[in-house]
Amino acid sequence: MDRKGEPQLLFPGLAGFYGAVSDLWYPMIRISIGIILFMHGYFKLANAGIAKVAANFGTNYGLPMPTFLAYAAVFLETVGAICIVIGLFTRFFAAAIAIELLIAMFAPHWVRGFSVSAGGYEYVLFLGIVMFAIALRGGGPYSVDRVIGKEL
Repeated sequence: MDRKGEPQLLFPGLAGFYGAVSDLWYPMIRISIGIILFMHGYFKLANAGIAKVAANFGTNYGLPMPTFLAYAAVFLETVGAICIVIGLFTRFFAAAIAIELLIAMFAPHWVRGFSVSAGGYEYVLFLGIVMFAIALRGGGPYSVDRVIGKEL
């Protein structure tokens, strides 16, 4: 079936495959980014601990309430990331993590420029945009939000 304006498949035999897996792209992104953020938070906690994270936030980045922010960051990057992976309270946690990443972009990374290789904001910006998109979309298919039938 030709849809006006839609590109046609070079190999029409793949249409069935693409149709069968078309709902998987979003959960793949949500789960992957959740795992990446979880590992970031886990290693922050395991390798440094709250006291070192708070000291870094306060001394190096000049953030107010560094202990509170350290707990918040570790909570969002572990518990929040797990919720992103399973799709529970997805919009809330994705929005909160996007805000955290916005703060991270301007606090430690902005002065170093764009390039991630120089400690810049490139990667944090990318993660933040993905989390903002997830906040807009919600849990989507294959999420606990979908199973319980409720989301923010």
